[in-house]
Amino acid sequence: MNSILEAIHGKLVVSVQAYPGEPLRRPDIMAALSLAVQKGGAAAIRCQGLADISAIKGQVDVPVIGLWKEGHEGVYITPTLRHAMACVHAGCDIVALDATDRPRPDGRTFEETVAEIKKQSDVLIMADCMTIEDIRRGVACGCDIVSTTLSHNKAAIDTTMDEGPDIPLLKQAATEFPGFPVVCEGHVHTPADAKAALDAGAWSVVVGTGITHPTSITSWFVAAMQN
Repeated sequence: MNSILEAIHGKLVVSVQAYPGEPLRRPDIMAALSLAVQKGGAAAIRCQGLADISAIKGQVDVPVIGLWKEGHEGVYITPTLRHAMACVHAGCDIVALDATDRPRPDGRTFEETVAEIKKQSDVLIMADCMTIEDIRRGVACGCDIVSTTLSHNKAAIDTTMDEGPDIPLLKQAATEFPGFPVVCEGHVHTPADAKAALDAGAWSVVVGTGITHPTSITSWFVAAMQN
């Protein structure tokens, strides 16, 4: 088993991202935040954008999962081979990309993209999945990790604290692919959510908004106090 996969097994991965127009959307801030969560025990960092990947890789000594978001509709998480290879060259240890069968801007299929990444690099590949069919596709074409990232089919910023992770999909995938790195990501907002995901068979658990997005966290407190 790859040493990077072993390093995150049973551990917390923290997604360190800021949305366009937000005050924290600067590579140096993302790097400092990444170092802070590493000190808190994060076993890896997930981040987006070439500048952030490079800055964060220069600060932390845990694996970095890199991606490049472009747009907000359809396939926007590392949508093409060009995006994926740029993330690789920026220094990520794992590159994450949309694993759905939706059309991609460069005309390649997901399988063709994965095969070309493997041909051009030795980086690990994380399949961000929406359905069990996506997870099966990711495993079949040789991805190293599959994740429930897209199972809710909406951005984390559009969620509430009450919407938890997709435990049913996680359980199905972990049962169908025992021992394979099936990661729980998406709507993991509390320590209880993270523990439930681990208990359901997750290889590791990714938390983003609930740790690194103060705007959302603040809004949860405000909403609770108004009810």
